[in-house]
Amino acid sequence: MSTPDSSGLAPGAMLGILGGGQLARMLALAAADLGIRAHIFAPEPDSPAFDVAARHTVGDYEDEAALARFADAVDVVTYEFENVPAATAAFLAARTPLHPGARALAVTQDRLSEKSFIAELGLTVAPFRAVDSLADLEAAVADLGRPSILKTRRFGYDGKGQVKIAAGSDLAEAYEAIGHFSAILEGFVPFTREVSVVAARGADGAFAAFDVCENEHRDHILAFTRVPAQLSPKTGEAAIAAARRIGDALGYIGVFAVEMFVVGEGAAERVIVNEIAPRVHNSGHWTSEGAQTSQFHQHVRAVCGFPLGSAARRGRVEMENLIGVAALRWRDLLAEPGAHLHLYGKRDARPGRKMGHVTRVTPEKA
Repeated sequence: MSTPDSSGLAPGAMLGILGGGQLARMLALAAADLGIRAHIFAPEPDSPAFDVAARHTVGDYEDEAALARFADAVDVVTYEFENVPAATAAFLAARTPLHPGARALAVTQDRLSEKSFIAELGLTVAPFRAVDSLADLEAAVADLGRPSILKTRRFGYDGKGQVKIAAGSDLAEAYEAIGHFSAILEGFVPFTREVSVVAARGADGAFAAFDVCENEHRDHILAFTRVPAQLSPKTGEAAIAAARRIGDALGYIGVFAVEMFVVGEGAAERVIVNEIAPRVHNSGHWTSEGAQTSQFHQHVRAVCGFPLGSAARRGRVEMENLIGVAALRWRDLLAEPGAHLHLYGKRDARPGRKMGHVTRVTPEKA
């Protein structure tokens, strides 16, 4: 391992990454560009990130002996997903630096805590109510109306763990559908578009946000991201300011994303904060070719104590997710002028599985 100086780690250091999926894979590749080696810790023996890492450990997140050996072998730990068990994060943080820290995990792992945290910062969120019983759900629907969205407080992504409460929905069936878990009911937001801010914050408080991007979802999964988003300059500035307020309040170190709804038009246009992702994010994949510094390089810079890079955009950018069998277009995409293909090394192209992505950058006229 390297010896860190007063400003952070040095090239040759070992970056530990919890999780072995595509985000960890791209973090490991970015780390190598900066002279940092990656050690991946994941329970799945066929994790895609293992293929590109200097070292890897196959182990359970509750295996303290394996975690202790992992912590001893790295200089800093980060993670590719927000559902790291709290006990795992605490165990590692007691032995080696962990970025982002435990507070970011605690806030973002629970939708009720997350909504409350955002609202306490003075930022606008959808109206919400806690739901711990069918009676709570009935009262919440009476208060917030229909349509509304019932979501489990924990472990939801890509539309999983949520049910729409429509005019004819049976509330008992909806509560059954989420397994009677603790939940949150959110009032429906009549948005015009969905956007996100992907940003980085260093240990010294330095902040660099990429341009606001516009996201198109299909079947609750991100299909396309386009930059720049169709927003007024004022709304874009407000979105980035909201992300900065969140990062500062968390004392955040690393890259994070803030997903938002855009409502209203013209002078009434504004953003409503939906959720925070304490990690590199799918809507930031466009930065690999579309920005001066990719989100993956930026995250490695931040957690290793390096200076943040420029987040300037290189042109108009589109990122297309390759979901399931869409990845079988790889040969055509390689032949497409201006297309930059990223495949994640996954074996089975199952429906709904993210297999890769492609970016397309169009230079803007001066």
